[in-house]
Amino acid sequence: ILVVEDEADIAELIGLHLGHMGHAHEHVADGLEALAAARDGEHDLIILDLNLPRMDGLDITRTLRAEGIHTPILMLTSRTGEIDRVLGLELGADDYLTKPFSVR
Repeated sequence: ILVVEDEADIAELIGLHLGHMGHAHEHVADGLEALAAARDGEHDLIILDLNLPRMDGLDITRTLRAEGIHTPILMLTSRTGEIDRVLGLELGADDYLTKPFSVR
């Protein structure tokens, strides 16, 4: 699982829970690193924050889908507006989770 999150505490929390559930994960903290990691095709899921340095989650999603990369994407963001949710899903995200969230 590729975790793309620039807030270290949130990335650590997600990583801990994924590890406890037995999932291997990789963490990157900016959009360009995320794009490079996602292109290698070694991930079964991408947990993708929308607000990232260097390239945002919407642009990453748009680029990956245009390149024919269909790894499932779970968008993770503090944006709660319906417009952001709809846009993310229209660009090819598979689901959308708003912060704060429960890991249960």
